[in-house]
Amino acid sequence: MLDMKFLRSHPDEVKENIRKKFQDAKLPLVDEVIALDADYRAALQEAEQLRAKRNSASKQIGALMGQKKFAEAETAKAEVAQIGGRLEELTEQEKTLSARIREIMLVIPNIIDGSVPIGKDDGENVELERFGEPTVPDYEIPYHTEIMERLGGLDLDSARKTSGNGFYYLIGDVARLHSAVLTYARDFMIDRGFTYCVPPFMIRGAVATGVMSFAEMDNMMYKIEGEDLYLIGTSEHSMIGRYIDTIAPKESLPLCLTSYSPCFRKEVGAHGIEERGVYRVHQFEKQEMVVICEPEDSMAWFHRLLGYTVEFYRTLDIPVRTLECCSGDLADLKVKSADAEAWSPRQGKYFEVGSCSNMGDAQARRLGIRIKGENGNYYAHTLNNTVVPPPRMLIAFLENHLRADGTVAIPEALRGYMGGKDRLGG
Repeated sequence: MLDMKFLRSHPDEVKENIRKKFQDAKLPLVDEVIALDADYRAALQEAEQLRAKRNSASKQIGALMGQKKFAEAETAKAEVAQIGGRLEELTEQEKTLSARIREIMLVIPNIIDGSVPIGKDDGENVELERFGEPTVPDYEIPYHTEIMERLGGLDLDSARKTSGNGFYYLIGDVARLHSAVLTYARDFMIDRGFTYCVPPFMIRGAVATGVMSFAEMDNMMYKIEGEDLYLIGTSEHSMIGRYIDTIAPKESLPLCLTSYSPCFRKEVGAHGIEERGVYRVHQFEKQEMVVICEPEDSMAWFHRLLGYTVEFYRTLDIPVRTLECCSGDLADLKVKSADAEAWSPRQGKYFEVGSCSNMGDAQARRLGIRIKGENGNYYAHTLNNTVVPPPRMLIAFLENHLRADGTVAIPEALRGYMGGKDRLGG
C-alpha cells in the first residue's frame, strides 16, 4: 500500500506505474482517492475547529451560570448541542471516507523498481542466468507420475476418492525423499544464519489482506467457514503477520527466518497436461525464507536470497535458471521479483520451482511493521523466497537423476537424510 502523502504529491508517477503494469482500469482511482482524501482532511479540520469551539462554549456556560446570566447560558448550551450534532455527522463522514480511501489504496499497485522490465505477462519475463548444464539423456524419461508409480511411491486414485482432484498420497521411499528434501532445505538455511520457524497454518483476514492483494486472496486462499480464518498459501503469510503492529529496534535487523509449512491453494483455472500429477495441487509442503530489513538493504537481500535458491539446487545437481519478472507479471504489492526454474529433461525446457520477491514497505505499511530509528519510526522492508517446494521439486529431482535402468540416483548432499541410500529402486 502506497503512502497517501506520496500519492497526493506524485499522482502522475503513480498513474505511470499503473500503466506500466497494464492496469489502466485503475487509473481513475488515483483522482478519486485524492478527492476523497481532500474531503477527509477537510472533515478532520472542521471537527478539530468545532471541538475547540465546543470546549470554549462549555467553559463559557459555567461562567454565565455563575453570573446568573441564565438566558445567555441556555443560548450557549444550544450552541454546544448543535456543535455536538455536527461532530457526530463528521465522525460518520470520516469513517466512511477512511474506509473507501483504504479500499482504494489496497488495490493501487506498489511502485515497481526501475530495473523491472516492462511487459504484459509472464511470456515477457526476461532470462537472467543459467546454472548447470541442462542435458537430455539418450533414454526415455517418463512422465513424473509414472516414475513415482514405478517406485511404488504415488497413489493418485485413492486420493481422488478421499479428497478429489489435486491431492495425492506419497508412499515409501518417494515420501521419504520428499521429507528428506525439506529437512535438508531447513538445515541449508540454518547454516546460512537463518532462524528456523514453524508458524500457524491459519491466519485472520486482517493478516491475509496485509500480506497480499484481494485478487490473490480470491484466487488462492481457502476460508474456514463461519470463522475469520484462512488456510495459508505459503508460510510467508503467517511469518510476516507475526510482526503485525510491532516496532523493531534498528540494531535487531535484519530478521532472517526460514519456515516450514503445509500450503493450501485453490489453483483456480484450467491447466495443461504438464501441470497435472503433482505439479499443480491443492496441498503441498514448502520451506520458505523471509527477511525483514532496513529499506536501503532490501535490494541487496533480494539478490542474496535468489542466490541461495540457485546454490541449493546446484548442491542437488539440478540445472536451474533465473527469470526477471516483467511489470505485468508482478503482483500488486511487489517491487521486484524473479522466478527460479529447474530443468526438465523430459520436456527439454525449464519449469518454475520458486519465486523471490522484494515487497518494499507494502506489507509493512499494511500491517504496521516499523523500525525504531534515531529520528523516529519508519516502515521496514520485507522479502520472501522459496527454498524448495516439494512435491513440485521432486519432478525435477526424479527426471534429472533417473538412470537408464529405472533407478534414481541420490546426490551426496542428500544421502545422510536418506539413511545412506545412494539410489531409489533396483
